[in-house]
Amino acid sequence: MTELHESAGTGPGDADFAVFTDRADAAAVARSFARPGFRTLTHASGRPWLVGRWHDEEIVTASAGDAALAVIGCCPVETDELRRRAARLRDLAELDALARSLPGSFHLVAALDGQVRVQGTASGLRLVFHAEIDGVRVAASRADTLAAALGLDPDPQELAVRLLWPAPYPLFENSLWRPVTAVPPQDAVIVAADGRSARHTRWWTPPEPVRSLAETAPLIRTALQEAVDARTRRGGVVSCDLSGGLDSTSVCFLADRSPARVVASTWPGRDPADTDLYWAELAAGHLPDVEHVVWDADASPLVYEDLLGIDDLLDEPTIGVMDRSRALHHLPALAARGSRVHLTGIGGDHVAWCSEAYYHRLARTRPLLALRQLRGFRALWHWPLGGTVRALADSRTYGGWLADASRRLRDPSPASVASGLGWGMEPRLFGWVTPDAERLARRALLDAAATAAPLHPDRGMHVDLEQIRSTMRVIRQWDRMATRAGLPMAHPFLDDRVIEAFLAVRPGERVTPWAYKPVLTAAMRGLVPEECLRRTTKAAASMDAANGLRDHRADLLALWEDSHLARLGLVDGAELRRLALRPASKGLSDAILYSTIAAEVWLRGLHRSRAATS
Repeated sequence: MTELHESAGTGPGDADFAVFTDRADAAAVARSFARPGFRTLTHASGRPWLVGRWHDEEIVTASAGDAALAVIGCCPVETDELRRRAARLRDLAELDALARSLPGSFHLVAALDGQVRVQGTASGLRLVFHAEIDGVRVAASRADTLAAALGLDPDPQELAVRLLWPAPYPLFENSLWRPVTAVPPQDAVIVAADGRSARHTRWWTPPEPVRSLAETAPLIRTALQEAVDARTRRGGVVSCDLSGGLDSTSVCFLADRSPARVVASTWPGRDPADTDLYWAELAAGHLPDVEHVVWDADASPLVYEDLLGIDDLLDEPTIGVMDRSRALHHLPALAARGSRVHLTGIGGDHVAWCSEAYYHRLARTRPLLALRQLRGFRALWHWPLGGTVRALADSRTYGGWLADASRRLRDPSPASVASGLGWGMEPRLFGWVTPDAERLARRALLDAAATAAPLHPDRGMHVDLEQIRSTMRVIRQWDRMATRAGLPMAHPFLDDRVIEAFLAVRPGERVTPWAYKPVLTAAMRGLVPEECLRRTTKAAASMDAANGLRDHRADLLALWEDSHLARLGLVDGAELRRLALRPASKGLSDAILYSTIAAEVWLRGLHRSRAATS
């Protein structure tokens, strides 16, 4: 493993904070949140407003009269502009328009007339939580910050939910601690001047997908350029993934137009059939000013590496622990080359492509288009005719789909066409999950079924938004890990303005069996050379996953010795140990263990951090 760069530790990209109203009792609670190295921003009265950890380069603040604003994260807004906004602020609802206009990825915090408002990103990369502590309502960027202040243990039902593969919306967005409330990404929380009552108010809605590809392509290119510029405008050295895929290649070419010097980073795959290096070198040949670093494929960590040593998780389990070592391995070496931020192409798969579930509606509104496209999808994904017809005929509501899923938790995995044209992949539990855990998970699904509305009435848009938001639960943790490894990561495709631009494209032009990522290809044409836009494949890294399962079975076996999940009665530790001894067991290559491993690793880390501070 590469030694950590000297910049490793907390740094830009690792901001976390709590927000307090301008009251004496809130100030008393705020004092208990102060830690060595923490900073405080105050209200005009001198009482604490924000308490936490951040760097000067990732915060912009301004105040005027009774109004104060803070932008925390990556955003090119200047102090003078923010001050003008504060001076004009008469109602916290006016901040909806400000939040929807700024590029980048950031929290927006405001104070006005004794109230405070806190919001993250619509993508879910930057989250907000709140809880009542000693009679005071406190908002924070992390749920575990609030749980620690309350001395809470994780809720067993919420842990059981995280064993589902996969946990569907809205269950994966819940806090692991019942008294800690998660704010949905599309909402802001407003804490009243009394310091106790709080309400959620919606500030974001997805665009309707009605624009043509020709109309939207230049808007997407502009949004992506602004997202890259937000990270590169200060110059210096930045690094970029360059896998040779359309996503990372686009980011590299956009970064090359910036004032920054660019270092491009390529990890070739171990699989001889992997063509990443060919496509990466093809792109690098058109970037003479970019330093291209190609790493040794055999030096790349495998999936499942170093699970027992993970100590940098946030406030929930994440399947990102499986690839943590792989995601971070090259960052210290890039930091040693001078890079101050590492740009990735993560998110391109989620926005430049979209769910085939849009064709469930299009089959009813544009049947001829849908029929032609569905014929192509059937050939591409090997969907049987009968299964396709049944999936298109399915008219269940989202609540009905959740309720039905709760009754099929032990069934075989659903057919791909049912997931592809439905509300998503039905969750499943596997043989090592106990009946007690199954009962808890079923109860949570039924409770959600009674009240949950989909993220959008169109199945396709719902699935797109769910996939973006569930992916963010991994990325926000990787971002913290990357900062601690010495080099913050950034993901231009996952900025709200970029997501909005892609989601606005008509689905019949955004997802088609006849072209690969046609929207991104159209947006980048003229900037990325045509020969680099012709790639229609993506490396799967399946060999790395299979080898990792085999090579790290001793770690997996150790993980289930004295398992925290087993002690809680949620898994059968003996069955998991048997599986660890048989890594070639049917189904394990399909990642079905991921959610269980994620929960166990998280509980181990939580126990270790508590022991260290007790």
